[in-house]
Amino acid sequence: MLFAGSFFVCLFVLIMQFLWRYVDDLIGKGLSMELLGKFFWYASITLVPTAMPLAILLSSLISFGNMGEDLELTAMKSAGIALRRMMAPLCLSCTILAGISFVFQNNISPNAQKQLTRMIATMKETSPAIEIPEGVFYSGIPNVNIYVDHKNAQTGMLYKVTIYKVDQGFENAQIVVADSAQLETTSDKHFLRLMIFNGEQFENLQSGNSTLLQRAEVPYDRETFKDKILLISFNSDFNLMDADMFAGMARVKNLKELQEGADSIIHTCDSIGREYYVELNARYLQNGMLNKTDSARAITKSTATTCKPDTLIKKLSSEKRLQTIEEAQQTVKNALTDLEFQKPITEDGYKNARKHLIEWHQKFALSLSCLIFFFIGAPLGAIIRKGGLGLPTVISVIIFIFYYIINTSGMKLARDGNCEVIYGMWISSFIMAPLGFFLSYKANNDSVVFNMDAHMGRLRRFFGIKTGRFIMPKEVIINTPDYATELSNVDQLTEHCLQYIKMHKLPFAANYFKLFFKINQADNILELQEEQEGLIERLSNSRDLHLLAALSKYPEIYTHAHTVSHHRWFNLLSGIVFPIGILFWFRIWKYRIQLFRDLKDIEKCNAKTKIYIQKLLNN
Repeated sequence: MLFAGSFFVCLFVLIMQFLWRYVDDLIGKGLSMELLGKFFWYASITLVPTAMPLAILLSSLISFGNMGEDLELTAMKSAGIALRRMMAPLCLSCTILAGISFVFQNNISPNAQKQLTRMIATMKETSPAIEIPEGVFYSGIPNVNIYVDHKNAQTGMLYKVTIYKVDQGFENAQIVVADSAQLETTSDKHFLRLMIFNGEQFENLQSGNSTLLQRAEVPYDRETFKDKILLISFNSDFNLMDADMFAGMARVKNLKELQEGADSIIHTCDSIGREYYVELNARYLQNGMLNKTDSARAITKSTATTCKPDTLIKKLSSEKRLQTIEEAQQTVKNALTDLEFQKPITEDGYKNARKHLIEWHQKFALSLSCLIFFFIGAPLGAIIRKGGLGLPTVISVIIFIFYYIINTSGMKLARDGNCEVIYGMWISSFIMAPLGFFLSYKANNDSVVFNMDAHMGRLRRFFGIKTGRFIMPKEVIINTPDYATELSNVDQLTEHCLQYIKMHKLPFAANYFKLFFKINQADNILELQEEQEGLIERLSNSRDLHLLAALSKYPEIYTHAHTVSHHRWFNLLSGIVFPIGILFWFRIWKYRIQLFRDLKDIEKCNAKTKIYIQKLLNN
């Protein structure tokens, strides 16, 4: 039920987007409900293969998000059921849906696409319905302009009507002025019947006599009438075009027809190209500017292998050389002109062949996307553990838009011949498939992919941003600190900080060679950090607020910020690649300065801590 609901919602959204493209062709054409129903029916059939992957993505995201939100995934994992076992039956269902999508695209969608293209083309050619406004000249009727002062919408009567008819040419224009009129369409919808009441008609009789025109003495015919009927040619009938007109389009063919059509078009274009090559070769390359005589050809054959063109040109006189160059340029221009003239024939043919191949690959790519989107939606829902239509819908739309942009861009590149068709049509699958495998792997291993606190912590450590610490007094204390022992531990921590500063020559820059190429580099900063954190943890059991405030001021030491890496190969590679090594060297120098300041701050905090401990010992 969830998949069915998601499918119809996605299909409705895609139909609305499709309708927005052709709304100008639908409005004002007077189409019946039957024709509109057929239009939406064929449009929905053609959009089913696109709606199915999006529905699978949305429904799988919501399903596993609901299971994670309701702790069902946790319960099943506790029972020893891995996520891949939960996904297995749904994966089988999605495989079946992918097969159904392929069969649908190959057998049902082509005919619906043909009928839809036929209806769209007919709607574009159909004349709009008559809707005469008030107070302006209406030119929606061919060769007729009508002015209506006001009209009655209930009876359809038009009042104070002025009509200009130019169906016989502007020189033989007819002008009709009437008190009222009524407009309706004939039963065959091929004519408009205009019934005019109480009016006059004026018609020029000698429009071709220029002398009379200049004297403004043109005779005209004037007719007064009580009622008159005018028939105006206006085809408002919706007559569907012949379906065979669209049989050659790539979108209306199945897999076999697409393959045969592409091979046939490519073979034809190749044949035309070979004929052009033979013709141009015979016209320009073989004969060129030489005379078509046996002696000239013999000379050409004998000198072609021994002499170079530059050598032959130098042997000519200045005038002859200039004439030869000009003739050669003219020959090249003629050849280019012939090629430009003949280029559209084969260019359009190869473009049509690429369209056939694009549709051929599209049938497989859309079917495979059902599986890819399942392997994205299911693990993503298990990771975010949020169901409903809120967050899953937003994530699904973002992922589908990303896929749609990549797929459309690849399709345009393939259609224009900027890349191979197979690359353009499968680039979206090549990008989305690794994302699905990555999310599935992370979800099966319970990896925290979208834990923002963990990611923000890594970023803070990388950039050296510290949040500080705040130690709250404990309500229940089991082990009271041994202040006498901790006093000596404070002195020992201060001594270790001073030794570290002296040993590593802080805050000066590190030795480049030792930093990247020394195998065993002794660094006891981790022991120093553990010593500081242990002291703070033990003294945090105190009830003295001044001592707790002093402990809160101890800095946080990043143990890896002032080193490159613990992996030897990464250190060596960074040091060898000089620009990267310099960047790491400056970064580490920055953190060595920061570490020097932190150790000095520890020394100051130790001094204040000793004061509060001694006060506690004296009391």
